[in-house]
Amino acid sequence: MLEFPIKRTIIIDDKKKKERKKKKKDGDDKIVINGTIHLPEKEPLKKMDPLPKNAKNLVIVESPAKAKTIERFLGSDYRVMASRGHLRDLPRNQFGVNIENGFAPVYTNMFDKRKLIEELQHEFVRSKNVYLATDPDREGEAISWHLAHLLEIDPHTPCRVMFHEITKKAVLAGIESPEPIDLQKVDAQQARRVLDRIVGYKLSPLLWKKVCKGLSAGRVQSVAVRLICEREEEIKAFVPEEYWTIQGLYTTDDGLELHTELAKINGEKAAIADEEQAKAIAADLQWEKAAIADEEQAKAIAADLQWEKAKKDQPADVIDKVEKRRRKRQPQPPFTTSTMQQECVSKLNFGAKKTMMLAQQLYEGLDIGEHGHVGLITYMRTDSVRINDDMIKQAREFIQNQYGPEFVPEKAHVYKARQSSQDAHEAIRPTSLELTPDVVAPFLSRDQLRLYTLVWNRFLASQMAAVETEHMAIIIHSGKYELRAAGYTVIFKGFTELYEDAKKDKTLSVLPDIKTGTVVHNKKIDPQQHFTQPPPRYTEASLIKTLEEKGIGRPSTYAPIMDTIQNRNYVEKKDKQFVPTELGVIIVDLLKRFFEQIINVSFTAHMEEELDAIEQGKDTYVHVLQEFYDVFEPEMEAAEEGMEKVTIAGQESGEICSVCGAPMVYKFGRFGKFLACSNFPECRNTKAIVEDLGITCPKCGKGSLIKRKSKRGRVFYGCSEYPECDFVLWNQPVDKKCDLCGSIMTVKHYKKGPDKLFCSNPDCENHKKGEVVNEE
Repeated sequence: MLEFPIKRTIIIDDKKKKERKKKKKDGDDKIVINGTIHLPEKEPLKKMDPLPKNAKNLVIVESPAKAKTIERFLGSDYRVMASRGHLRDLPRNQFGVNIENGFAPVYTNMFDKRKLIEELQHEFVRSKNVYLATDPDREGEAISWHLAHLLEIDPHTPCRVMFHEITKKAVLAGIESPEPIDLQKVDAQQARRVLDRIVGYKLSPLLWKKVCKGLSAGRVQSVAVRLICEREEEIKAFVPEEYWTIQGLYTTDDGLELHTELAKINGEKAAIADEEQAKAIAADLQWEKAAIADEEQAKAIAADLQWEKAKKDQPADVIDKVEKRRRKRQPQPPFTTSTMQQECVSKLNFGAKKTMMLAQQLYEGLDIGEHGHVGLITYMRTDSVRINDDMIKQAREFIQNQYGPEFVPEKAHVYKARQSSQDAHEAIRPTSLELTPDVVAPFLSRDQLRLYTLVWNRFLASQMAAVETEHMAIIIHSGKYELRAAGYTVIFKGFTELYEDAKKDKTLSVLPDIKTGTVVHNKKIDPQQHFTQPPPRYTEASLIKTLEEKGIGRPSTYAPIMDTIQNRNYVEKKDKQFVPTELGVIIVDLLKRFFEQIINVSFTAHMEEELDAIEQGKDTYVHVLQEFYDVFEPEMEAAEEGMEKVTIAGQESGEICSVCGAPMVYKFGRFGKFLACSNFPECRNTKAIVEDLGITCPKCGKGSLIKRKSKRGRVFYGCSEYPECDFVLWNQPVDKKCDLCGSIMTVKHYKKGPDKLFCSNPDCENHKKGEVVNEE
């Protein structure tokens, strides 16, 4: 028998399905002894003896694009092939986990990768050495481990190489230092995969029975949806509270203006609850404009504001104090996966999925003219802020040459990683400072360049000097009231010369140079009403930040989480914010009631720590899965018995069924709301819900423009007569024609600033020049 040390794994060969089924019935397809799998005897892969004269060293990576670059770096003695991701996985239509046998996963060769597996095996037998160079993370380690099985390579031999950046120097250094496959990383990846399989394959069928067919539940994604639902509950339960502020405008004799705000009353922080109190304070501060009812009130006000002094045209108010403090603001560290995704959402309007797709392209490499095909950034799945000493030195020299010595700090900035950080790779940074954004601009797409520029600027800024500002506070005392004006002056721009990493405080402004004792005259007192605001809904950026802070998921999982919760129709985006759907609320409610110990933040974060512990050798695969299953199984049994069937009542739509004439009602399924005949099951007519804009299609003149969604969930606007008419717009159309060309106008909504109208014709001058929408 062939003995192969694959830990806790049952192997199924997909080539001969009938033989596999027969062996499975006979029970002779595997023998497990002390954690080692003994496979049935089969013809092993034998190296050619002798090897062909043109034999090469075989390097296996994941991406075909990366393969070409690496092969060019290594030269003619190497052949580089791509696995295109995983070659083996848990079976699609079976549970694939032997819980009784130490949670042993049952792997099968992927059906669509059969030809590729044969090609790799054919090249393996005619190669000198084999190097497994999949991505440098847990997933990549697991892919290398599966490749080792398929090629019958002992994983304990030095066969694994890692490239943290796709540059010639890094590739040559990696190939010279092969290591054994890290089986602890493999165990950690297997544990995550099996955890997700257990939840998905046991919990999803329950939801099919109790809610609707086709639903699925994920261990981590369900927690993300729960956070969104709970935030929505907070918003609905929020009761706004009224409060007021008092703004004051003061001038000096030489015409300088000070905009102030009431800060204290009788030495205590001002807290103004209602309009009556606000008006009383305003009257006190500006007595000559107040409606004084009688002599008693007038005398009281005069006492507060030194009325007699004011009557003699003598100043009642002076600058009581001027406070000045110098501050330094240090730059933020270079990007991790999480911070890059957050910045791309807020600054570039890229979703997490798009960000990672572009980052993958920059990492794998692009053709940059005379530089050839080269990777532009380091590995983009990382939670580390570490930078190697050589690159820090290069960055300091670059900053000195480009910006001047004053922008180089005395000591290089060294950033500390989060306590939960794996710190396996460097932070995301450019691979070469010679390849500036200006140099690569002609060879990159617009979005690739925008992301590369952001990474470039963030990295260089992280090694630049701090911003120096002088913060100033001017204090005016008017009787028992203390008013303050706050502002700042930038003394040295520091890293903000290149990158602004924080939102500017709009409440601060540049103040005039004014001295203590300066006479000021009150020109205006303005009470302003405010209401406390509910917590904001999650955006992609804020949800990723929350997941990271709470220890849920890891760098490689944030983008799939964002994608999955939308594809499953548990949440939808409105104005770039996540709002739970009716289906999402129902699912979360059921999971909270019956799986409170599993689908919660603390337990999910604990399981992430346990996966890290497996990788670090502090815990074992079997122990972590058993700990999880001991909690999950009782909840699953209780849910199967106690969870009632959920029926989502149909809501009246006002439409009539075109088949039988019965009223149509709104129903909810796995793909969202739809219209269905109320005469079901006798009539099975259904209809998709479309939002008719009431605008005639400018192309065909027959249909009307309706709101649609693409397969990726992006909203667009098309003709109701599709496919006869293929008119489509990405921006929202309005019932208005362009003054210049007569094309239909579209409106763009801006987060900051008013909406603007643009012509839909890309050749028209009004296509680029926006007109502010008349809000009236």
